[in-house]
Amino acid sequence: MIGIDIGGANTKIVTDDEVIIRYCPLWKEAPIGEMLSGIEGEAAVVMSGELADCFYSKAEGIRFIVDAVLDVLPDARFYGTDGRFHTEPVPQLAAANWLASADFLKDHYPDGILLDFGSTTADIVPLSPFRELPGRTDLSRLRAGMLVYCGMLRTPVASLLQAVTIAGEETPLSTEYFAQAADAHLVLGHITPREYTVPAPDGKEATRELSLARLARSVCADTDEIGEQGAVAIAEAFWEAEKTLFRKSLERFGSKPVLAAGIGAELIHQTFGGINLNQEPGSSAEALPAYAVREVAIRDGF
Repeated sequence: MIGIDIGGANTKIVTDDEVIIRYCPLWKEAPIGEMLSGIEGEAAVVMSGELADCFYSKAEGIRFIVDAVLDVLPDARFYGTDGRFHTEPVPQLAAANWLASADFLKDHYPDGILLDFGSTTADIVPLSPFRELPGRTDLSRLRAGMLVYCGMLRTPVASLLQAVTIAGEETPLSTEYFAQAADAHLVLGHITPREYTVPAPDGKEATRELSLARLARSVCADTDEIGEQGAVAIAEAFWEAEKTLFRKSLERFGSKPVLAAGIGAELIHQTFGGINLNQEPGSSAEALPAYAVREVAIRDGF
């Protein structure tokens, strides 16, 4: 059994032997079929890539993804927000990846709250009572604090920060796309250059020096104008803004142990405690929805 999670920016594949995470931007017409070629057998699939703005609507995105997968894996089944598997491109397939994770985790950690910190977004999902989760859309999750649109890599710095204090002076940020979350987290040591797996805003390499320059540019400066300390201050303020969003959402659901997942699992665990699912045997937390939908399919006899 293969588990597949097709997002707008990344596709994750979990097999018996390996976990594969590939940058696959659907808005740039990334070839899903080519990426899945060579994979055989039964597959359980979740998606969130239907929201990519290359599609006129979610329905169009769902049809595109389902058709692309079935061309390569004709026996694939698709998990929906109704908690069921489907073979047709039905509306319930939109953004069901978080529910697959909850469906898998609910029996193992019934009192926990999942915080899956990915490249683009964070899913914050209380696992109990599970019966209240099916049927939720991204819109309803945004309103409920269960979907927080900030990530470890792709979030524009200026989308969360309006101003930052540099050398004691409040400094507004340009709203140009000069720096992103990956620059802040690289500068702060949360990720390595190798883990900077998305294109940089300026198209240049992933190095600490260049990330400092991109952060400085977000206040219309060069690094020599504000110094390394000034650029680091921007990175620190950005991470504080992300943590504030997470705390606000977590507080809405009461005191529950946090289950940290996603590429930012270790950082979330260090910040909020709880359980780092990356340290749990066989959880494949960096690709949790792909692993989870696979396990749910096996559990349900698919």
